[in-house]
Amino acid sequence: MTIVIVNRRSMSTRDKMIDGAIQLLATKGLQATSFSEVLELTGAPRGSIYYHFPEGKDQLIAAALQKTSQRTIDSLKEHTYHSPVELTEYFIELWRKLLTYSHMKAGCSVLAVTVATDSPALRKQANRIFSDWSGVLTELYSDLGTPKSIAVPFSNELISATEGAVVLARAAEDITPFEQVATRLIEQAKLL
Repeated sequence: MTIVIVNRRSMSTRDKMIDGAIQLLATKGLQATSFSEVLELTGAPRGSIYYHFPEGKDQLIAAALQKTSQRTIDSLKEHTYHSPVELTEYFIELWRKLLTYSHMKAGCSVLAVTVATDSPALRKQANRIFSDWSGVLTELYSDLGTPKSIAVPFSNELISATEGAVVLARAAEDITPFEQVATRLIEQAKLL
């Protein structure tokens, strides 16, 4: 989910391919994230496909999901929060930046895989990622004094509501639906 602007020239071929897959998942979905598309986007040599991902496309997608998840977790943990509202605003801002930077063309690569994959392993990985994000948010809310019995469901609501708001904004090609949901979530965070 986190926007990371990188200089691909300084990256390994494998990392370039993973970042390319993340970008394609977020903008075009799982079906359009083929090896050919990744190679075209990244300029990676064709021979690198099975050298770096000998198990095929699912191995590349799994690596992309893992990298997306870790970037999001790192971003959440590296920031300093003084209140549940600040934490909520920060999480919302990550999504807002993704939408505005991409001109409403990018969404969540984890969601893209969740709704389109036939692979039980990838679906299980997506579930684990959403659970990890919820766990990190719960821990952060708890550190700010929110009882765990409230932090757990609010963390899940924050993730699911922002994911849905991103979908609505992309469909409308307008940030308004996202901002409406964001406003409601921030109001709820004031009660934590």
